Amino acid sequence: MKWRVVVVTGSTQGIGSAIARAAASAGAQAVVVTGRDAAKGAAAAAEVERCGGASLFVAADLEDPDAPDEIFDAALIRFGQVDALANSAALTDRGSLAEADRRLWDRLFAVNARAPFFLMQRLVNHLRGRGAPGSIVNILSVHAHGGAPSLAVYASTKAALAGLTKNTAHAHRFDRIRVNGINLGWVDTPAERHMQAVTLGKGEGWRDAAAAAMPFRRLMTPDDVARLSLFLMSEDSEPMSGALIDYAQFVFGGLD
Repeated sequence: MKWRVVVVTGSTQGIGSAIARAAASAGAQAVVVTGRDAAKGAAAAAEVERCGGASLFVAADLEDPDAPDEIFDAALIRFGQVDALANSAALTDRGSLAEADRRLWDRLFAVNARAPFFLMQRLVNHLRGRGAPGSIVNILSVHAHGGAPSLAVYASTKAALAGLTKNTAHAHRFDRIRVNGINLGWVDTPAERHMQAVTLGKGEGWRDAAAAAMPFRRLMTPDDVARLSLFLMSEDSEPMSGALIDYAQFVFGGLD
């Protein structure tokens, strides 16, 4: 992997942590780990170092408008440059059109759309200033196609980020800055386990029931997502840019 320094948001656990480890294992010299939990952040950064890369944990709450600058500035102070970005962090709180309030709307758009926008802005301007190529991977959702009724706000944030992915890819194609997105299906993450078992009250048996209904009899894992993310981030996928890949076990638009 030719990118020297990679920033991965939401990388204290789940998908982001898997992407951070995969980047280090593939040869990234340094990975910037970000998240809200300092203890989890220290553990995730240590895992990155065990995979062969230097690491830096930046404690940041992406609901804070200043968080993108704080993350990027810390990366530059420590490593001098940033070459790639994976926007993995997201809130998945439920909220339908009929029931969602303004607070939920603002929180989800702050974390899922605004923060990625300004992190992308910082990276793009940094790369253009260096005259260097770079790569961005945005972790999206199949709910961006419309989504479940209870996920109206979440789906809207991911649709916004999908549009931004294509817009940025188009705007900066001649800068050799590639931007791609992954529309994820159901992934078994720590956050999803808590959401299903506790928040939605399905109990510990929810995973077995969910897996039984899947074509491959399992949910996707963070490592599954990390492999595709690394491909899109690395030179192996050049010159692809502006792609939005549906990564799920069901084909959207298919009818039985």
